[in-house]
Amino acid sequence: MDLKELLFMFFGGLGIFLFGIKYLGDGLQKVAGDGLRDMLDRFTTNPLMGVLTGIFVTVLLQTSTGSTVLTIGLVNAGFMTLKQAIGVIIGANIGTTATAFIIGIKISAYALPIVAVGTFLIFFFKNNRINNYGQVVFGFGALFLGLNLMGDGLKPLRDVQAFADLTVSMSENPLLGVLIGTIFTVAVQSSSASIGLLQTLFGQGLMDLNAALPVLFGDNIGTTITAVIAAIGASIAAKRAALTHVIFNLIGTTLVLILLRPFTLLVEYIQASWGLSPEMTIAFAHGIFNVSNALIQLPFVAILALIVVKLIPGQDTAIPYKALHLDEKFIRQSPAIALGQGKMEVLRMAELSENGVREVSFYFKTQSKKHRELIPQYEDAINNLDKKITDYLVQVSSHSLSGQDSKIHHTLLNTVRDLERIGDHMENIMELVEYQITNKVKFSESAISDLDEMFDLTLSTLKQAIKALDTEDINEARSVLEKEEKIDKMERDLRKKHIIRLNENKCTGQAGIVYVDIVSNLERIGDHAVNIADEVIGEE
Repeated sequence: MDLKELLFMFFGGLGIFLFGIKYLGDGLQKVAGDGLRDMLDRFTTNPLMGVLTGIFVTVLLQTSTGSTVLTIGLVNAGFMTLKQAIGVIIGANIGTTATAFIIGIKISAYALPIVAVGTFLIFFFKNNRINNYGQVVFGFGALFLGLNLMGDGLKPLRDVQAFADLTVSMSENPLLGVLIGTIFTVAVQSSSASIGLLQTLFGQGLMDLNAALPVLFGDNIGTTITAVIAAIGASIAAKRAALTHVIFNLIGTTLVLILLRPFTLLVEYIQASWGLSPEMTIAFAHGIFNVSNALIQLPFVAILALIVVKLIPGQDTAIPYKALHLDEKFIRQSPAIALGQGKMEVLRMAELSENGVREVSFYFKTQSKKHRELIPQYEDAINNLDKKITDYLVQVSSHSLSGQDSKIHHTLLNTVRDLERIGDHMENIMELVEYQITNKVKFSESAISDLDEMFDLTLSTLKQAIKALDTEDINEARSVLEKEEKIDKMERDLRKKHIIRLNENKCTGQAGIVYVDIVSNLERIGDHAVNIADEVIGEE
């Protein structure tokens, strides 16, 4: 086999292997539904539960990188605290060993039939659920097909003296093996791929256990780099979670390198006693390493969190997603008190809506990325509170309410709906500004000035509506109605001005579409502010 053919087989096999892992994980996620984020949010109340959840989610996604990045995203969004995230990251390290065990089963001879079955399920059925299972099966087969090709491409290495010398060097200098494992994992962005390659090399006798184990530990360090990349530009809490992942794996690798000889003897003993294949030996070594690391470091989660807080100082600015006031015990004890708690949460939701509209106003004026990144977070937080508050109020309604409490209940439900719609219009404006930036759409100075004025008036109207809801002040609510009339008049005036600019060739048709849509969304936000004020007036 010439060098070109060897490289083609190796890199082609690596590509198919990576595709198989990705396709398998995506298929499993579709089969499981969209509840992964809810699962991470709900079952991470303490570090131990976080570990178990991290294991489950990682096995489901078939990638520790995926579950770690998802966790960092939840921390960045405020859904999860740093201590919760540490537990999930520890669990993800254990869960990623599942891929190594799958590879260790050695069913690669059946890779092509498995791919064929997956293809059949994808192309010959119109049922989405069957298609999703087909994707899982196809990804499973592609994983082994890629391994076969990589193995065939690596066979000639047994006759290459330079490679033999390298493995001897790794046996004598474990740090070299750790470095090689780290670099390769960083390069392919997948610890599963690098460990799969290591299993292939060890299985073909191209590397002994003394050289393979340090490379295995390096793979665990390399997999943290994707989490670090995911945390760039994220909140301080997300950066801390990513650093936790790095420190956790560095500590584990350091400990096992200190005890490398006893660890190697243990793996050799298990291999000989249980008659394990070389591939399964690496899988067990990987599992023992990660489980031991988790057991050693789990009791020190609080200390680990304290260390990363010291290393990355600053105030965390993540937007709080979770409801703070909705305690179900109040529903049973006193529905009136529960309504008061519900109102406090609605006011929190209203504050998030106001802040979101303010951020989209800043985004329009400055086109700054920092404002753009906050808007979807506000929208997600508003949507989450919409669901939580509505569910809470529905539970309250199952108890007997006085006439006055029934009115309050009705007001809160309607207000939640209006606030959720404000979040949608806020997101619409963000997308319009994004379109403006991407397509280099230019507004005239007068158009920008008019929109700035309408943003300010809309924000002021919404703020006053929220104040009226909070204080139940009828006069404040009536002022909202007066301001909304100004917004309606402004919308009509701006549309007329837009037509004049078009006729005078001061504005392009593309700019006009974006401009009119922004005006329309601001007018709708004003309408929802009026709906909130009407609820207050309706209680008069």
